[in-house]
Amino acid sequence: MKLKLLIILAVPFLLNSCSDEDFDLNPTSGVSVETAFTSVENAQKALNGVYRILYTQYTNQHRDGQGANMINFDAMGEDYVRTNLSYVYHYQSYRWLAHRNAADDNVNGFAYAFYYIVISNSNMIIANIDAATGGSAEKLIIKGEAQALRAWAHFQLVQLYAKRYNAAAVPNNQPGVPIMITDSPEGQPRASVEEVYAQINKDLDEAIINLAASPVSRSGSAKTHININVAKGFKARVALTMQNWPVAITFAREARQGVDRLMTNAEYLQGFTDIENQEWLWGIIQPADQVPTYGSFYSYMSANFNSAFTRVNPKCINSLLYAKIAATDIRKKLWWNGTTADAPNFPGVLSTTGAPVAGQTKSPYQHRKFLVKDPATRAGHIPYMRTAEMYLIEAEAQARSGNDAAAAQALLPLARNRNPGYTLSTNTGAALIEEIMVQRRIELWGEGFRFLDLKRTNADLDRRGANHKPDVANILFVPAGDPSWEWLIPQDEINSNPAIEQADQNP
Repeated sequence: MKLKLLIILAVPFLLNSCSDEDFDLNPTSGVSVETAFTSVENAQKALNGVYRILYTQYTNQHRDGQGANMINFDAMGEDYVRTNLSYVYHYQSYRWLAHRNAADDNVNGFAYAFYYIVISNSNMIIANIDAATGGSAEKLIIKGEAQALRAWAHFQLVQLYAKRYNAAAVPNNQPGVPIMITDSPEGQPRASVEEVYAQINKDLDEAIINLAASPVSRSGSAKTHININVAKGFKARVALTMQNWPVAITFAREARQGVDRLMTNAEYLQGFTDIENQEWLWGIIQPADQVPTYGSFYSYMSANFNSAFTRVNPKCINSLLYAKIAATDIRKKLWWNGTTADAPNFPGVLSTTGAPVAGQTKSPYQHRKFLVKDPATRAGHIPYMRTAEMYLIEAEAQARSGNDAAAAQALLPLARNRNPGYTLSTNTGAALIEEIMVQRRIELWGEGFRFLDLKRTNADLDRRGANHKPDVANILFVPAGDPSWEWLIPQDEINSNPAIEQADQNP
């Protein structure tokens, strides 16, 4: 990856990656690296800038930071249902076209550049924080956060632009992505998938050590920063993807230590846009004065903000998945059952005065999971990691290890919290794994997991027999292992990085 570097304080220090036209956002108030890291205080400002990168819009509405990637990942699954053809946003992802277009800048090129922007800025912090003036504990925490961010971004990249990790085929020598662990702008070749995961785990192990002094129980804006629980949550995610079940179990449990709380049923229906929620481990606050004029996660994923996109295109759940939700499960209430009796619970998009907007499109199975607090603004908090996910990771890893009784017990607290009528599962083997995966699909709907889950489990994409419209979806079935599960390396990267040639492109 060939990058041009520039650092600024207080706002994200943005790196130009891939095409100059698309990502040349460097401000004129840049300062030197030496100034940025003279003190812990300045280094903290630089770190804050990296977090702000996660919700910054880059040149257009397609590129709304991590929120855009989350929507694209779910649009590529079978549980997010788009209701009509209108508007281009996330549409080419839903149709399985953008990620296989090396010239696409809005999905394929953006994700590649975005995660390397996070990596490169994290590298600057890691390389320079030790020399800053200030307390040693503070420096270790800043370094640990940057290491965790670097690991998270590499993890995102290798899941997209390479074949899945297969524990039965170690070492995984298939081409991965360039490993960037220095602040050098020199292009790097594609490392193997095994090498990328080794670096991810190395960074996470060091981050966990460095974050030992970070606070565990946090609230409000503190949750926008990674602490030791979140780093352990990353470790659990990585281990699950690598089919390393014992490590996934251990770190899913440890990620919950000191923060092992699940939201109440009343809280579950409050809109998923409050970082104060006791179940959130990591999230982002996007202030109203920093939300773009158009775009943002809630412009597209909220059920009540009156954007032109949402007004005519409510997002729905897969009807077959909805049918699997028990009537006594609070999550059933997140989607409209299509009846007149249930319609008042789904007013849809609202005017600035809070009244339902006339003429909007309504559709059975449309959601009300994500709701802006103020319908006059598209700003909101975005969840990146919740305690519920850690229960699901532990349960899945136990089940795939053959520990049926332990898996059922791991699933029980979450399943009973959401459904008071739930009893300890008596399923075993494949049936228990399927039950856990259904719970995961329901619980994490709209939070950016489904494409990655399908790929890591080597499962088919199957939208058939549900409420997907063939003319809108374009693709209803993709078999596991098909080459199209790999995103193409962006052509801009091949053209600008001398270490990657056209022959290195994915098939």
